Order: sequence, then structure tokens, then C-alpha cells
Amino acid sequence: MDKKAKQILLKTFWSSQGWKDRPYVYEEEDFVYAKSKGMMFDPLTIHHDEAVRQIAECHETVTKEKVATAFLHSLSTRKIHLRSALSSWVLTRQFVQHSFESNAGRNTAPANGIAYAMYGDCYVCDSYHIAGLESYTDEDMNVLNFERHKWGGVRLNYLLYLLQDLQLMSKEPELEVTVADVAIWRQVLAAIESCEPTDAARQLEKRLAGIFPSSKNERDVFMEILASAGILAPTKDRPGRGGKNDFFAVVNWRGEDGYSKRGVQDLFGTWM
Repeated sequence: MDKKAKQILLKTFWSSQGWKDRPYVYEEEDFVYAKSKGMMFDPLTIHHDEAVRQIAECHETVTKEKVATAFLHSLSTRKIHLRSALSSWVLTRQFVQHSFESNAGRNTAPANGIAYAMYGDCYVCDSYHIAGLESYTDEDMNVLNFERHKWGGVRLNYLLYLLQDLQLMSKEPELEVTVADVAIWRQVLAAIESCEPTDAARQLEKRLAGIFPSSKNERDVFMEILASAGILAPTKDRPGRGGKNDFFAVVNWRGEDGYSKRGVQDLFGTWM
């Protein structure tokens, strides 16, 4: 990875005070340099159907072994941009090529019959827990890559994030899983198993502190990735939490759920 290009990406959106004000300023010379290194991109205009086709195409080269290796490799190295390809791959592993199908009026609340949207505007994408729109015009892909490098990703189930994440993973060189990586992963699983039955994601996040180099925000995304990949999965239906909270995919997980042993074996069996 080109360090200068990464710094250009980060400073475009972030300062010591946090997020910079919109509209984001792209310094021409810096942008051209970062783009030449595959770190920044021109705005993207694409239809849903083409994005789906390209995601399916990514699965021809981005394998389960590649994303699992990248995820484990990230644990000791803190290369957090490598992590979310795991959930991107799992969310789209059975993603069939399909045309956009509006979900307008397709989902109704049992209590009052009012129609509501699920994740996005496409009924088929919704069935995969993916937020897809019919078309995208001049979408800023740089902010998605910024979030990927800053925290490990944020909009993990957005159709364009999934596309970008898998495309960038396809360009990554061969990575190595070390003994240290496997040891960290085993500690993560032990931390999950040590949770009290009523513990929620915030309690797990605190248990993960110190196991691998990370900030609180990085651990939050780490858990979201595990939830999106089916490893932190609720084993029973629970009422959704209303109001403001810090989580999305992992919000209804509890300590009594533990982790999916089948999911861990499927994705990481080589190292277990």
C-alpha cells in the first residue's frame, strides 16, 4: 500500500477535529496521485443490474480462502481495510444475478399494515440483507474507501460498498496467516464464549479490548463484520431495539448466543 496515497485519502475527509465539512475538497494533484495508486476514484455512475453483475464476477476470483486469510492477517497487523471483505463475501456468496425489483409496498408491518422499506429499494437485494438502489449517479466511492481504511468499513451492506470491497480485495497480493493471528482469533472466540447470557455487543466490545490492536470504533466494526458474516448470530427472535444505538447487524446478538461454530468451521476451519 502506498502510504502517501492513504494519507491523502484520510486527510480529505478527516481532521484532528473529526469529519471535515462538506463539500469535501479534492486537491487536484493529490487526487491524481492517490487515484494512480488505486486509493481514490472518479465518481461512479452505475445501474443496479450492472453492479450485481460485477459483484457476481468478483466471486470468480475472490475466494472464501482469500477473504478468510485477509481477515486473520489483519488481526496482528491492524490492516483493518482487509477485514470487511469477509462479510462482503458472505453476504454475496449466494447472490444471484437479478434485475432491479422494487420493494415498494411489498413489506407491511403485521401490526398496522403500513408498508415499509427493508434495507434498500430492491426487493431481491433485501432478501440478502443488502441495501440496493435502482441506479447510482456520480457516487463518491472515496468516502466508502475512507471508512474502510479508517475503521474497517461502515456501510457494510450497501451494494456499492460490497462491490468496491470485493474489487479491491481482488487486487490484494497473497497474504500470510501467522501463528500470532490464529492465537488472537482463538482469544476472540474465547472472549465471546465468556460473555454473560444477557451481555450485548457493548459488553463484548469491552471484552475484546486488549486482545488485538484496535480502537473502540474499530472493535465496533469488527463485531458488525462478524455479525454480517453470520458468526455473531442471534439464536432466537428478539424485539428490535428502538431509538438510537451504536449497532446494526449485531444489535440483537446476546451472550447466550455465543458464536456460530458452523460458521467458524466453514470460514476458518483451515486454521482451527
